Amino acid sequence: MMKKDNKKTIWIDLDNSPHVPFFVPIIRELEKQGHSVLLTARDCFQVRGLADMYGLSYKLTGRHYGKNKIMKLAGIAIRSAQMLPTILKNRPDLAVSHGSRAQVTIASLLRIPSVVIADYEHAKVWAVVQPTWVMTPEVIANELISLDKNHILQYPGIKEDVYVPNFSPNDGIKNQLGLNGQEIVVTVRPPANEAHYHNPQSDVLFHEVMEVLGQHPRTKIVVLPRNDRQAESVRSSWPRLFESGKALVPAKVVDGLNLIWHSDLVISGGGTMNREAAALGVPVYSIFRGKTGAVDRYLAANGRMTLVTDEKEVKEKIDITPRKRPDKPQQASHASLDRIVGNLTQVLQAC
Repeated sequence: MMKKDNKKTIWIDLDNSPHVPFFVPIIRELEKQGHSVLLTARDCFQVRGLADMYGLSYKLTGRHYGKNKIMKLAGIAIRSAQMLPTILKNRPDLAVSHGSRAQVTIASLLRIPSVVIADYEHAKVWAVVQPTWVMTPEVIANELISLDKNHILQYPGIKEDVYVPNFSPNDGIKNQLGLNGQEIVVTVRPPANEAHYHNPQSDVLFHEVMEVLGQHPRTKIVVLPRNDRQAESVRSSWPRLFESGKALVPAKVVDGLNLIWHSDLVISGGGTMNREAAALGVPVYSIFRGKTGAVDRYLAANGRMTLVTDEKEVKEKIDITPRKRPDKPQQASHASLDRIVGNLTQVLQAC
């Protein structure tokens, strides 16, 4: 039912680290329109730290339950139960996420219209219950989405184009990470080895990447693990690199875009950091070995990302050289943000 003042409550769930910077500008635009935003966040990876860094007000609920499929399903049920009192109390008009299974579950149960924004067509987000709408980048064909075509929305560009236009470089990160300007700074993101789409070949490539970077005389390797377990695993696998200071894990949450901007190249076993680097014009190499999504194929075809598929290509394709960094990023378009907010506004009017 439409509220008397035509302003509504939108429930946004931050389920994973990349969702935080993505939703920040969307939240601001929705609030400018007079809508209220109810924000929930899962306590996993760097979600909590990033949400605090951006000054967001949120309800912390749930955690990550590992890669075991049974525990994953149990985790969805537990988190759904934990969020239910908050949602029953606030009764939002629309639920929006970038793939939160718990949110889609609650929204379906309470008959709350839902929008899942997705940029990887192979993700199994709604295996049991379906969202009301799905929104994807235009490069993902509608035929790849298993939902009524009348309920598929699209936006131009890529997800990272939503928030990269708001980025301003900050040189303070050099002191934070102990960079002296003489190194070749390589930011490395290990594979998401607890994700359902994980391919063990990504771990093989990550190991080769660390070996190759460790042997290069000028590299400074900034590793961004996904959790404490992965951080400990990386440190124990290459103790000499970390003891010598050649490799490091930041002591606290860093602004990912700022780190990428001050890097000479980026190598990642995931999707978001690769695409953030592509959006900023930083050389980027993907060691992700799950099914290649349409967005990554699009970036690779346009020379904005290099796909590394085996150990031989780690040595042959990755160019470990300094990059000539401009004073600031090129002026980017707000078309992606405008279309996403416009789509959500249309959905709200239909609720």
